[in-house]
Amino acid sequence: MNTCSLLILFYFSLCFIISLSHALNNGFSVELIHRDSSKSPLYQPTQNKYQHIVNAARRSINRANHFYKTALTNTPQSTVIPDHGEYLMTYSVGTPPFKLYGIADTGSDIVWLQCEPCKECYNQTTPKFKPSKSSTYKNIPCSSDLCKSGQQGAVCTDQNFCEYSISYGDNSQSKGNLSVDTLTLESSTGHPISFPKTVIGCGTDNTVSFEGASSGIVGLGGGPASLITQLGSSIDAKFSYCLLPNPVESNTTSKLNFGDTAVVSGDGVVSTPIVKKDPIVFYYLTLEAFSVGNKRIEFEGSSNGGHEGNIIIDSGTTLTVIPTDVYNNLESAVLELVKLKRVNDPTRLFNLCYSVTSDGYDFPIITTHFKGADVKLHPISTFVDVADGIVCLAFATTSAFIPSDVVSIFGNLAQQNLLVGYDLQQKIVSFKPTDCSKV
Repeated sequence: MNTCSLLILFYFSLCFIISLSHALNNGFSVELIHRDSSKSPLYQPTQNKYQHIVNAARRSINRANHFYKTALTNTPQSTVIPDHGEYLMTYSVGTPPFKLYGIADTGSDIVWLQCEPCKECYNQTTPKFKPSKSSTYKNIPCSSDLCKSGQQGAVCTDQNFCEYSISYGDNSQSKGNLSVDTLTLESSTGHPISFPKTVIGCGTDNTVSFEGASSGIVGLGGGPASLITQLGSSIDAKFSYCLLPNPVESNTTSKLNFGDTAVVSGDGVVSTPIVKKDPIVFYYLTLEAFSVGNKRIEFEGSSNGGHEGNIIIDSGTTLTVIPTDVYNNLESAVLELVKLKRVNDPTRLFNLCYSVTSDGYDFPIITTHFKGADVKLHPISTFVDVADGIVCLAFATTSAFIPSDVVSIFGNLAQQNLLVGYDLQQKIVSFKPTDCSKV
C-alpha cells in the first residue's frame, strides 16, 4: 500500500473490551461518542455550538487534502462519543486492559495510539499507554511478513524491530513500533471480550491536528491492518453505526456494531454496492445524482463524477465534498426553493448562507441517489448553524480549498440519523432512516 493510502487516520475514537469465545457467532456493539457530547473526554464547555461546527468544517477541508484518486449472548459494546464533528470510541489495549479513547475512522487503515516513553507527543489529557506494563505486548520483528511488505511505511530499526511511519499533507505524522497486543471491548453483559495479537502502532513521535483525550486513531477501513480486517471472520465482515446529530449539551451516545448485531434490515432499508478500487483502504460508492424538490442534479456530467466508485463514504470527515460543477448546480436548486435573505458566512467556510429568525425555517430535503439506493438527507444533515441567525449549506467543493483531482467524500454530517451498515462479504453499504438517540 502506498503512503497516500495511509493518510486517512484522523477523526474517530474507539475503545474496546472483548471476550472472543462469545463474539464469533453473535456479534457485538461498542458505544460511539460524538466529540461535542458532554460525555466526550474532549468536551469543551467554553466553546459554543458554532465554534464546534466551524472547527469541524476546517478539519474536513484539511482531511480532504489527503484523498487523491491516485493515491452473541454476551454482546460486546463500545461507546461512540460525538466530539467536535468526529466520533470517539472507547477500547482497551494490553494485559491488564488499559482504557483508551480513539478516533473511529472508516477512512483509515491502522490502529495507532500514543505510547510511553514518548519522544514527541501531542497533548493527550488522558494517560498514555505504557507497553512495559502489558504482559502481552510484543514488538513485531523485522523478519515478519508484515514488516517485509513495507505496509504502514514499515522499516527495520537498529534494534531489529519493525517501525511504522505515517505522514500527512498538513505535516502531521505518527511514528513508532509496529506491535501486537490484546485489544479488548466491553460487552453488554459486563464481561469483556478480548482479541489477542491485534496489530497496533505504538506511536512515540506524533504531531497531529487534534488534542485532548484521544489516544490516536482506530482504523475501520478496508486495508489489511484495519481493525475490521483483523477481526475478519469473527465479525462475519459486517459492521454498522448510527451517528447522533451534534449534541453539544447532550450526554447521549450511540453504538458501533459488529457481526450479527450489525445487520441492517427492516422497512426503509436501501443498499448500494461497494466498488473495489485503489487505494483499498477506502469504501467507494457510486453517487448518480442529488435531487432537491423536483430538480435532479446529475453527477454524470461532472469532471470527476461520472464513473463507478466516484465517492468514498467516510465517518471521519464532517462535510460532504463534491465536484465544483455539481455543487454549483446543487446550490442553484436550493436557491430556487429557499426564500430567505442570503448573507455572507462570517467564518468564510461556506458559500451559501441564509439569515434565519428565531422561528427557524423548513429547509428542503436533499436526496442522494446512490446506485440502487435513494437516501433522504434531512436539513439537520445538510444545513449548519455557523453563528446566531446564520445557517449555511454544509457542502464543500473539491476545488475550493483542495486540488481538483481529490475524490468526492460522503461525510459524517450527511450520515447523521442513518443506520449505516457495511457487509464486506456481499460488498454493499446499507442505509436505514433511524433516530440514533433511540438505538
